[in-house]
Amino acid sequence: MRSHEIKVRIRYAETDQMGVVYHGNYVQFIEMGRTEWLRALGISYKQMEEAGVMLPVISITINYKKSAYYDDVLTIKTTLKKLPSVKIEFEYEILNESKEIITVGNTVLAFINMKTGRPMKCPAHLIEKLSTIDF
Repeated sequence: MRSHEIKVRIRYAETDQMGVVYHGNYVQFIEMGRTEWLRALGISYKQMEEAGVMLPVISITINYKKSAYYDDVLTIKTTLKKLPSVKIEFEYEILNESKEIITVGNTVLAFINMKTGRPMKCPAHLIEKLSTIDF
């Protein structure tokens, strides 16, 4: 599974006075996409942390194309860019109900050993689950 999609309905609290989604909320949307991508693989952040692995974001870019509005249902498509090593990189497309791309983004996260605080290689069980994907 290289890509995964989730749907999110925009809540009133996520908009400004004009009913437009506040730009900072897109960081949360892509985090939701990434979290659910992992969960669809059978892995959760909670399990990774219990195993001593952190995944902090070390780089994020977001490019806004169109606005989203209160009560819109957005599709968040999360795609693994390449097989991870010490880092894992995702690309995102957020689409409105008309299937128009309204936002694109990219994140890079590092695998960190929680005991040492040092970078580490991607856990073997994750590499095993991803080894069948064509890039």
